[in-house]
Amino acid sequence: MRTTKLSATAGLLGASALTALLGAGTAFAGSGDSGSSGDDKAPTEAGTSFRTAQEVEQGRRATAGASTGDYLYWSFPADAGQRPTVKATVKLPDSAARPSGATWRIDVYDGLRRRQSCMYGTQSRAAAPDATSVDLSCTLRTVRAWSEQWANDPLPGTYYVRLTAATLTPSDQGLPVSAEVEVTSKEVGGSSAVDGSLAAPLVPGSTTEEAAAASEDASDENNGSSASQALAKGEPEDGWSSGWWSDRWIWTAAGGVLAALAGIGGYALTRGTGRPSRVPSGM
Repeated sequence: MRTTKLSATAGLLGASALTALLGAGTAFAGSGDSGSSGDDKAPTEAGTSFRTAQEVEQGRRATAGASTGDYLYWSFPADAGQRPTVKATVKLPDSAARPSGATWRIDVYDGLRRRQSCMYGTQSRAAAPDATSVDLSCTLRTVRAWSEQWANDPLPGTYYVRLTAATLTPSDQGLPVSAEVEVTSKEVGGSSAVDGSLAAPLVPGSTTEEAAAASEDASDENNGSSASQALAKGEPEDGWSSGWWSDRWIWTAAGGVLAALAGIGGYALTRGTGRPSRVPSGM
């Protein structure tokens, strides 16, 4: 009876601890959701280069009017553990002024302006003669908190989206089109976690804390305030993650608790009830 009670108590404690740890992990992951508040307005224009790229928050749909032959640029922040997906829709003019045989394409670049490959999605598509719109998509690899210098892995920071039309004839250039771009992310979690983190995210104007302090000492107050504004530009809504946390800690802690409870249960099952009942009490 005593052994049964100990085993039942150990099982209940293990289930309660595992439920609490998983609940804490879910709450922590939910706090880093890539959605944004409904008060901010989505951009209605696009940049024409990396330096003038229009910033768009994840979960919002940016629109822009342009002409065939233009290069349209947007930027968005992506943090460690996220797998961004970029979707673009190009609305073509009526059939009388529609470009014939144009191929539309989206490319995504990281903060170092390295072109990132797509895991899946239709990155380029030729417009059919009777098509009124062209849909494109690109799902990037999971953003890693750190990687080797020779690797081309996605890293935390600002990402750039470029939308343009290729294989245009001279008569097809300059025709009016409208474009829509939306960026969403999936939280991958500890399956892509690494042991390490960048000193600073790859954001234009960002720097390490030591370099920022040295720059402020060597500059006047006006330059210091502008540097602080540059550091804050392009951050996610809840800030950049530290890079050390992942749900691997939850599973490690849960495994340790279950192992300890299994040891207690095993000891309770093997130790017995004490002295055998057939042994006289005086011996």
